[in-house]
Amino acid sequence: MKKSSVWVALLGVAIGALAVLCAQKISPRGKMKVSGGDWSKLSLVLRSLEENYVDTIDYSKVSEAAIAAALQSLDPHSYYMEPRSLEEHEEELAANFDGIGIQFNVPNDTAVVIEVIPGGPSEKVGLQSGDKLLKVDDTPIAGVKFPQDSMVRRIKGKAGSKVRLSIQRGKEIIPFEITRGKIPTHSVDAAFMVSDSVAYLRLSKFSRTTAKEMLENGIKLKGEGMKEMILDLRDNTGGFMDQALSLSNLFLEKGDTIVYMEGLHRKKEEYLADGRGPFKDIRLKVLIDENTASSSEIVAGALQDNHRATIIGRRSFGKGLVQEPFYFTDGSGMRITVARFYTPSGRCIQKPYSEDYNYEVYKRYSEGEMVVADSMKVENGGILPDVFVAMDTTKAGKFYMDCSRKATTMRFASDFFERHRDRIASIASFGELDAYLNSAPLEKEFLAFALNRDSLKPSEAEWKKDGIYLMTQVKALVGRYSLLSENAYYHIYLAIDTTFNKALEL
Repeated sequence: MKKSSVWVALLGVAIGALAVLCAQKISPRGKMKVSGGDWSKLSLVLRSLEENYVDTIDYSKVSEAAIAAALQSLDPHSYYMEPRSLEEHEEELAANFDGIGIQFNVPNDTAVVIEVIPGGPSEKVGLQSGDKLLKVDDTPIAGVKFPQDSMVRRIKGKAGSKVRLSIQRGKEIIPFEITRGKIPTHSVDAAFMVSDSVAYLRLSKFSRTTAKEMLENGIKLKGEGMKEMILDLRDNTGGFMDQALSLSNLFLEKGDTIVYMEGLHRKKEEYLADGRGPFKDIRLKVLIDENTASSSEIVAGALQDNHRATIIGRRSFGKGLVQEPFYFTDGSGMRITVARFYTPSGRCIQKPYSEDYNYEVYKRYSEGEMVVADSMKVENGGILPDVFVAMDTTKAGKFYMDCSRKATTMRFASDFFERHRDRIASIASFGELDAYLNSAPLEKEFLAFALNRDSLKPSEAEWKKDGIYLMTQVKALVGRYSLLSENAYYHIYLAIDTTFNKALEL
């Protein structure tokens, strides 16, 4: 036999053997019957894995992955909570712990800040949502499969202790030194008179004590001459629903509908005001924006539909799903959507689900909704304002944006306070604070700090455009370290706040 014939014969035998092996490997066992209307297919998959998988199965790992994926497929707000204690699950809203005041997730092996708690240590130095955590002190935690519980332990600590974080923001790597503190338990960030009869009150979240704080601050302001309240719900992402109901009740007449909820397995449930609120005679204006969500939208919708308040700003976020918590004995749990919220007139607060749901707010920028009132659509969800205020783009010059990216103003304020701690920490009145800030060489020192620390230097034209906004921010941020705290910040910053000033004009 010729050599070529031998090779052909051998090749034929090899191919035949390979075909037999492949046939043995992929030959189907026969189709398993499934039903499309129940959980039978899922049960079959799990049983087949148990009976056939090549290695020992980690049941806990597979179960948790399956649960998380199943909930994620339902809607953007149903989610699984890994085993932790019940106290830790509720800690985020109760906020009764020491630390730096951030919440973060760890997708793709890198921790990303999802919320910076207002008034906490991290907000004061300039951390922002979206920042990526690269290092804690000198320990790398990004891209090295660093355990999440170990991250939390390294970042948390006793009030007064310090921690250094290395943050990536866009292409910038920014170092922060943060002094840990008590995370604020209050939800009313600021409450003060802005004129003889007008009060400003800013609410950052709906915690366990929100209604009580609103009542106490409202009574105090009423005693100081308040006839009109400007209630600021911008950037308020919500919280406890019962607190939204109680807060709305402070302003509404008996029998007024606050909100109703309804779902496939939840009958329509309507919540009404009892008419015993002490602020029914107070004129009311409510400020909202694209970050006003959930419980905040319940309040805004209730006050708007009952013709109790003028809503000012931009369309709210559109989070109108009711989550109910379910906890398991191992400390894990889940929050699943059981109903939708509707305003008194029947508007569904929830915006439509979409593939880019988590980035929908950014889409509003590109489609012009932030600057053109006609771009807002009722069917897109959220609460539409009675008076639209476009996003202020006049202060978005290059130097301003460069400083924002590097948190230059906040880091400077922290540095300035450390050098003048004794004086600033003793200031207890707006008049004293204004006098001190106007006499301090803030502009000169800020520009030197921006140049030396961040290599930023504005042109004359840039400073003419951006300077007034930046220096107002600097003064507000330094003032925050005084005894007046957040009241000082907003007392100063509101001077350049276009939405607030529109409310004053009305």
